[in-house]
This record gives sequence, structure tokens and C-alpha cells, in this order.
Amino acid sequence: MPPLNTSHPSPVTFSLMGIPGLEHLHVWIGIPFCSMYVVAVVGNVTILAVVRTERSLHKPMFLFLCMLSVTDLVLSTSTLPRMLCLFWLGAHDIAFDACLTQMFFIHSFTAMESGFFLSMAIDRYVAICHPLRHTTILTHTRIAKMGASVVLRGVAFFSPHPVLLRQLPYCRTRIIAHTYCEFMAVVKLACVDTGPTKRYSLSMAFVIGSCDGLFIVVSYVLILRAVFHLPSREASLKALGTCVSHVCVILVFYSTAVFTFLTHRFGHSVAPHIHIFIANIYLLVPPFLNPIVYGIRTKKIRDHVLSSLRVKVA
Repeated sequence: MPPLNTSHPSPVTFSLMGIPGLEHLHVWIGIPFCSMYVVAVVGNVTILAVVRTERSLHKPMFLFLCMLSVTDLVLSTSTLPRMLCLFWLGAHDIAFDACLTQMFFIHSFTAMESGFFLSMAIDRYVAICHPLRHTTILTHTRIAKMGASVVLRGVAFFSPHPVLLRQLPYCRTRIIAHTYCEFMAVVKLACVDTGPTKRYSLSMAFVIGSCDGLFIVVSYVLILRAVFHLPSREASLKALGTCVSHVCVILVFYSTAVFTFLTHRFGHSVAPHIHIFIANIYLLVPPFLNPIVYGIRTKKIRDHVLSSLRVKVA
């Protein structure tokens, strides 16, 4: 870790550039981003409200889904409103402390998102491969412990990030070539050797992503093996359809995460606007897709929402 250098105090503000090379399209890019944010908020709030009011949904799958929804709400709200102010109002400046706070929420809740994807994969594995023992294996106490461990892991692994950045001296430009305060974009502004700091951040991301990804793959391989051995062809197709939709959302999350990781590590020739645009997709698309795939496609949630709408219309 680089030593504290008091001769270069931390800047009062940073300036977010946005997407380099696409500044003239910021207003138009903000429209689909805003639409995805509205869908993400409405969808995830609806899931939380439905599960809270309907006691029959107080089951492992829906409890994990609520944890994922809370994570999505925090993750999207910590980035999108500030990003839209940049795109539509030209609000480039962000306070140093606000920048560090946003960074902590983005990185820690991204790690939580990965953890809850793993928890939901484990839930699906138990539900399909051990259906008679599902509720006895995944009790409410065990679910709470799994959720707490995911949250604590995200906080513990990424709490050092703002602390490390606060200790660095900044004597270069204060312009962050990004749409939000991302760790690697901010650390580039320091005027000391930040190699150990960068390696720490990338190693944390690699450990969490690779471990969660590996266990998710193993879970779904076992699930697919069980699905193809189900006696009923209709049940097999139904379970397979559910698994495919879940895997698609997970692939979007991890493929963009891997692209971002590899770009930081090796892809110095990747155009900045492509890298930053993919980084935005990495944060925005999963909170947008999760309520659709896990909510609307889930019959119990869909039926409850439709019945509520019929009552209000009547």
C-alpha cells in the first residue's frame, strides 16, 4: 500500500467525463438507461411488495429473490440518478467523499449480487434434486445466515477500497474518464505507484467472481442432469425453461464482469468508450432483467400482481 503523502491533499471534487468520444450522444444514451432504471425500480419494488403481503410466497426461492431485489435497487440507485444528472444536466463534478461512497456501494453490492445468484442456484439445486427435503434443508434460519454471509463478504472485501484511495496523493488531473466512480478509474489519478492497490482490487474481484461462478456452474450442471431424468416430459420442459432463463441472466452478469476485469488487466488496446459502455451494461442490465426473468416469469408472482390489478380496476 502506498504511503500517505500529505504534500498533496485529497481533491475536494472529481469531475466525471462520461463516455469518452460519445459526449455528443449523452442525452440520447440517457433515455434507454432511464427506461431500464424505471423498470428496475418498479419491478423490484413490486416483487418485494408481493412477497411481503403474500404469506404463501415466504419460501426459500422468493426470500432469496427479495434479497436480490434489494441489492438491485441499491446498485441501480447508487449509479443511475447520478449518471442521468451527468448525461442530461451536465453535472460533471462529484465531491470526493461522495465519489468514495458511490464506489463502495457499487463494488460491495456487485459482490452481493454475485453471492445471491449463487444462493439462488443452490436453492434451485435443492428444490429440483432433493424436492422432499427442500424446506428442511433451507430453513428460514439457514437462509438468513446465507444472506448475512453474502452481505458481510461484500462489505469486508470492499471496505478497504475507499480507505486505500483516501490515503493516496492526487497531483494529476481530477477528471475521471468514466460515468461513475469506479475504483480503477479513480486510482489512475494518483501520482504514486498504485500497482499493489490495483492488484488487491483485481484479486478480490477475481476470487469472488471465480468462486461464485464455479459453484453456479456446478449447481446448474447437477440441475440439468436431474431435469433430464425426470419421469414426466412436461415437467422436464418446464424445469428446463426456468433454468435456461435464469442462466441467461447470470451469463449477462458474468460475461460483462469478465470483460471489464480482462480489460483492466490486459485490454489496454480496447477503446475507452467500448469499455465504459460495457461497464455500464454490467451495472444496469441485471437489475433491469432480474424482475422480468425471476418475477414476471414466476407464475405465483405474476398471478398475484394480475389479481391485484383486477381488484383495483373493479
